[in-house]
Amino acid sequence: MNFIAGEVLAVNKPYRMSSFGALARIRFLISRKLHVKRVKVGHAGTLDPLATGVLILCTGRKTKHIEQMMGHEKEYTATLQLGQTTPSFDMEHEVDASYPTQHITRELIEATLKRFEGDILQVPPAYSACKVNGDRAYELMRKGKEVELQAKPIHIESLELTDFAPEQMKMSIRVVCGRGTYIRSLARDIGQALGSGAYLTALCRTRVGNVRIEDCIDFDHFQEWLDQQRIDNTQE
Repeated sequence: MNFIAGEVLAVNKPYRMSSFGALARIRFLISRKLHVKRVKVGHAGTLDPLATGVLILCTGRKTKHIEQMMGHEKEYTATLQLGQTTPSFDMEHEVDASYPTQHITRELIEATLKRFEGDILQVPPAYSACKVNGDRAYELMRKGKEVELQAKPIHIESLELTDFAPEQMKMSIRVVCGRGTYIRSLARDIGQALGSGAYLTALCRTRVGNVRIEDCIDFDHFQEWLDQQRIDNTQE
């Protein structure tokens, strides 16, 4: 491994850790291994703190390829709680509203999901890293300021219902999508399209391009993985 010349690493990001927090830890471990102050490391697309799964990290000169990698197709599995909403569309915030669910059936859900496949417009979550006049939207929200984001074009290649528990009003989906898709916003929109509400209770990114979650280095065992690598420090 030559982390200076550049490597592409895939790690399984843990629950309740930010993508930058995961990157910082990996960068620290690599830098310490190489006995250098700071190895250049970047990520090819963030994951929410409450999400797990594939996080692509590029080191050294491979960071030049990040923009290209961010365009790779992504796959997610997600679980939605129907009949309620939260301000962040996930469990980061408390439930702020409840809606009827008696009319929701598996047949209605499957018919509704088809409406989201293909090229659609999606409004990003206000609690997101989207910039508003140079400021992050989530920072403005936390200061109590109103944030209004514009809808952006996205592409959803496929959207599949994998489970539905009518007693708990929970449903699970598999999503294959393009760049810029917010699964939290998708949960919000599915809830609204069902004539109810919804928010995410679980989210995992299972694939980025050809990299699947089973190919990832376990974050908690990255040091052990690093210790097993042959290191090349040449600058060529």
